[in-house]
Amino acid sequence: MRARRWTAGLLATVAAVALVGCTSQSQEKACATNADGVIECAPDQRSAPPKISGELLTGGSYDVSQARGQVVVVNFWGSWCAPCRAEADDLEATYQATKASGVSFLGINVQDSKDKALAFEEGRVSYPSLFDPPSRLALAMDIPPNTIPATVVLDRDGRIAAVIRAAVKQEGLQPIVERVAAEQPGSGSR
Repeated sequence: MRARRWTAGLLATVAAVALVGCTSQSQEKACATNADGVIECAPDQRSAPPKISGELLTGGSYDVSQARGQVVVVNFWGSWCAPCRAEADDLEATYQATKASGVSFLGINVQDSKDKALAFEEGRVSYPSLFDPPSRLALAMDIPPNTIPATVVLDRDGRIAAVIRAAVKQEGLQPIVERVAAEQPGSGSR
């Protein structure tokens, strides 16, 4: 009986700490949400850069910290996700339209097999994707797997500038990316 109480108490403490951790990092509380549900953070509201690294679908490794000085658009997707298929052309078009202004794109494939993910990407997008079947990177960035697709725009200092928890269209994403790309690095940094 004593072990059960101790275990129950431990589980309750872990759950409480997890909930506090999730809500304290939530961009929704510190930033503005527009009518379309897009969360945008002013430079002085942005949190520390998230750690994003791992194995690329095509082999090799990637660490987003190597892209400091560039705006990085991070898109969470899965081959099983119909909205992900619908937004792929818009993501690629936005990438092509903004890459000359110091913008890079990174996909993060979640809850998928490598073969299906590679087949999905072929002919759809030209930017790299990390392979993250357990969704660890999504969860670390407060993107639950049931909200895929999701897109996060990182500023030139690597901080989260915008979060979109829905499929994107070029006409909605490109202006956000261009606004963030027009900022000076270090503006409003903490």
